[in-house]
Amino acid sequence: MAYGRVSMRKTREILRLKFEARLSHRQIGRACGVSCSTVSEAVGRFQAAGLSWPLPAELPDSALEARLYRAHGVVASDTREPDWQHVHKELARKHVTLAALWSEYKLSHPDGYQYSWFCAAYRAWAGKIDVVMRCPHKAGEKLFVDWAGDAVPIVDPASGEVRPAYLFVAVLGASNYTYVEASLDQGSEAFLAAHVRALEFYGGCARILVPDNLKTGVQQADRYEPLINRAYADLAAHYGAAVIPARAGKPRDKAKVEAGVLFSYRALLVPLRDRVFFSLPELNAALSQQLRLLNERPFQKLPGSRRSVFAELDAPALLPLPAEPYACRTRKRARVHIDYHVELERHCYSVPYQLAREEVEIVFSASLVEVFHDGQRVASHVRSGRRGRFTTDPAHMPAAHREVASWTQERLVAAARRTGPATQALVTAIMAARVHPELGFRSCLGILRLGDKHGAARLEAACARALTCGGRSYKSVKSILEKHLESVALPEGPAPPGPAHENVRGPGYYT
Repeated sequence: MAYGRVSMRKTREILRLKFEARLSHRQIGRACGVSCSTVSEAVGRFQAAGLSWPLPAELPDSALEARLYRAHGVVASDTREPDWQHVHKELARKHVTLAALWSEYKLSHPDGYQYSWFCAAYRAWAGKIDVVMRCPHKAGEKLFVDWAGDAVPIVDPASGEVRPAYLFVAVLGASNYTYVEASLDQGSEAFLAAHVRALEFYGGCARILVPDNLKTGVQQADRYEPLINRAYADLAAHYGAAVIPARAGKPRDKAKVEAGVLFSYRALLVPLRDRVFFSLPELNAALSQQLRLLNERPFQKLPGSRRSVFAELDAPALLPLPAEPYACRTRKRARVHIDYHVELERHCYSVPYQLAREEVEIVFSASLVEVFHDGQRVASHVRSGRRGRFTTDPAHMPAAHREVASWTQERLVAAARRTGPATQALVTAIMAARVHPELGFRSCLGILRLGDKHGAARLEAACARALTCGGRSYKSVKSILEKHLESVALPEGPAPPGPAHENVRGPGYYT
């Protein structure tokens, strides 16, 4: 591998400024009119050659050049030359450093180059390969995401109206494996849904999501403490990732996705530039086909392709996906009603009764409603679209309410039947007299409980007397038992005329 190099005069000046003036590589580069990498290469070669400063006065330039550049730069034939492609690939693995790779290199080449030369030579080699592969990223560490700048037109076949479709681009750091999809808007829900589909495409999640400072991802940009959009933070937490936005005004922070956007236009849209799309699914199907070709295209200066490098590096290092994908959720504040329910789109959902009149946060999606109080989830319900109805968890009810709610019309009639036919008839008549049978549940429960105090026989007799007197209520049966009227014979003859009503007792009630 031949290295471009500066003249020996300038090389000597670089070494002088390094070891005598003690300047930094950046300062030396400015003073000599060369790049920092050139300074690093010269210093690295000097140290690797085992030379010391000051140089011997009798050392000619030709001898110095031979010592530094190994016979005019023909280093590729040297058996000590590291395999830089292997070094570059290994650096993408988690926790692998140049120091560790140099140590492995020295084990197989004890007389090989020293560490400083090893680092300088690798950086010189890496600087000559494609820009999209130049920045080393750890496997499975970062996923860069952004919206592409230009839109793709979609034509409504019925009206001829043209709508813009926007491209969402995601690029994995180590492999450059790319995902692209089109969306009709760039809102929060579309942004989050695109993330979910991208992670399903990759089969896992990177540990860090790197968006640009767009409003759907970053609520307030800041170099040190950016404020992440709450829904976006929820998505990251769902997949076990973190959100670290690119710094504003620092394009190198998002170079991966910027390159991905460029490749998207060149590799995906240029072949499709003459096609007219009439629907979003049609556009996404065409993009998917072109995306497969892009990811499988061989690299020009490195072995393999995006797909092969993804399978080798990124795929094994990604975080596993949770059992359920993230569902886009909306948040709203609400106050709990006195009946310990909160209302969402005219349907009421229960919370623990202790939270009545408290302010809570409702987090809901198309299928689920969750209620949070003081940062803790206190209720979870399947979302219902039935307006004017209630979804109630019995565990949220007070004990007294829970007991009443556990009774049904059939259960009350069956319990009354065990006491006797008169009790069954009275319970049935009470519920039949109500517009809604549930309105008579309390009266029926009260009547049945009178049997615990007075016995089933007395209750049956009292219910028979109440039926005869028209007293269809708990208070009527209770009064009969307290006054021991169930054992008093009723007057003979037909019942006095009049409407049958619980408040119209008749003369027999007072005998």
